[in-house]
Amino acid sequence: MSATRPDFLDHDRPPVPDLVVPRGVNPFHLRRKPVRGRLVRLGPLAEALLTRHDHPEPVTRLQGEALALTAGLASALKYQGSFSLQAKGDGPVPMLLADCTHTGALRGYARVEAEKLARYGRNPSPRALLGKGYLAFTCDQGPQMDRYQGIVAIEGADLAEMTGSYFAASEQLRAFVRLACARGPEGWRAAAFLMERVAGEGGVGPELDEAAQEEAWTTALALAHTLTAEEMLDDALPPERLLHRLFHEEGLALDQPRALAYGCRCSRSRLAGVLEGFPPEDLDHMAEDGTITMTCEFCNHDFRFAREGLRGAPGGAA
Repeated sequence: MSATRPDFLDHDRPPVPDLVVPRGVNPFHLRRKPVRGRLVRLGPLAEALLTRHDHPEPVTRLQGEALALTAGLASALKYQGSFSLQAKGDGPVPMLLADCTHTGALRGYARVEAEKLARYGRNPSPRALLGKGYLAFTCDQGPQMDRYQGIVAIEGADLAEMTGSYFAASEQLRAFVRLACARGPEGWRAAAFLMERVAGEGGVGPELDEAAQEEAWTTALALAHTLTAEEMLDDALPPERLLHRLFHEEGLALDQPRALAYGCRCSRSRLAGVLEGFPPEDLDHMAEDGTITMTCEFCNHDFRFAREGLRGAPGGAA
């Protein structure tokens, strides 16, 4: 940072990975059948995102699954904006958040209560980590548009089942969700497979009556259930080959893949603007040895501001 540049003009990114996965999201559909889906693979992006925090492995797995799931859901956006998943509960992970923009910029974090987590043993389930609470899916189309949000109670053994409950209750959509996250020889990897039954129109063959469409969906479901976590996370198995392995006899059509990128959007200028909204007395209270430290919850980077360089809100109003 330049010694003469004010914080509110400093737009430099913190020292975080500049990483893009070109084929992060792989959409597909089955020709003339009511089935479409996405295979999401974060690849090395999972390692870059998940190692910003030193969480226990069960928490990291849950966070990785949330990131992959959010990337897959965001890929369906038809507008410029972002899609976020937020889980709030009374468990040892009271907050889980992931969001992804329409350009594929992905970020997330998990808030952990270490003392509570210690009471759950070495490998608590996702449901135990989150506890009782709610799951919110939010589409943000920018400041000029209303946000759309769907909220459901946390129900199910894992994040995939919880998402299925959301689709069934809020979207009235029949869907299949499988998530995977694990640490391997190359570091953390995370993946998601999402498949949905679309309405019997727009691309569905006219020769398929409702019974035939239902049979096509049932067949696709049976094939999707054979998908393993090992296949989903295998860097040596290209996504198109994996999808071909599943659906080559069902009229598989691959759509244009989408890139995913390390997407933390923090900056000194943004945080300086937040601090300038506090009254001077609050800034004085925040300062330690003349310095205010703000930590980005997503990338875990510390930003330090000299108290003397901040004026605070005019008139000292909160």
